[in-house]
Amino acid sequence: MLGVNGAGRTTLSSIIGTVKAATSGDILWNGRSVYSQLIEYRRILGFCPQIPNLDLGITVQQSLLFAGRFFCLSERDVLQRRAELIKEFGLEKYVDALPSALSGGYKQRFLIARTLMHRPKLVILDEPTVGLDPHIRQHLWEVIRRLRDGGVTVLLTTHYLDEAEILSDRVCVLDAGKILVLDTPENLKRNYQKDKLEDVFLHLVASLAETTVTTATTAIPALSTTSATPEMVEEEVVL
Repeated sequence: MLGVNGAGRTTLSSIIGTVKAATSGDILWNGRSVYSQLIEYRRILGFCPQIPNLDLGITVQQSLLFAGRFFCLSERDVLQRRAELIKEFGLEKYVDALPSALSGGYKQRFLIARTLMHRPKLVILDEPTVGLDPHIRQHLWEVIRRLRDGGVTVLLTTHYLDEAEILSDRVCVLDAGKILVLDTPENLKRNYQKDKLEDVFLHLVASLAETTVTTATTAIPALSTTSATPEMVEEEVVL
């Protein structure tokens, strides 16, 4: 999901993740409302928020253990899965550390590892690579690719257009909570005659800005510059 600040990406991902309730409409999973099967839906869902929500009072390995047990994994499965994720995300030297001891990059690795503890089928990643060093960002790209290739649906919100173009099967561009376009990166580039997804996005943003200016200009009544007093001008603009 792409969009400028305030477009509604985080809100939509939070609604799909059942963190926030929808004010209207519904979310369907396998043809049924998720609200009629909330427990079953949450079992297949992994949600990695934009703002870290780490428990600062327990260690990395304790937190992963808790996450696995929360989703009712057996003790054997929890220990096995925890060992796999600690190795995959390079967290070996931090297993007994509190989250406060982790750098920003390792906190993000830890957050995603926790999200994947119960092997979810739908993973929501809200700005997972923002502010990360390039090598850590590349590592997370590989994680996302493996999830996708393994049959996991990944809903990714990002500001990085190159990231969206490289990783996405489909791109959704939002504006003010509404879908502007929803298509594959290749189709979007072909339809808008652009070489890069970034150019498509900039074209859409520019078109929106032009439409907004035109609408605003049309809505303001014409002012008489020859006879209007400052008080009259102010009143007309407010109206």
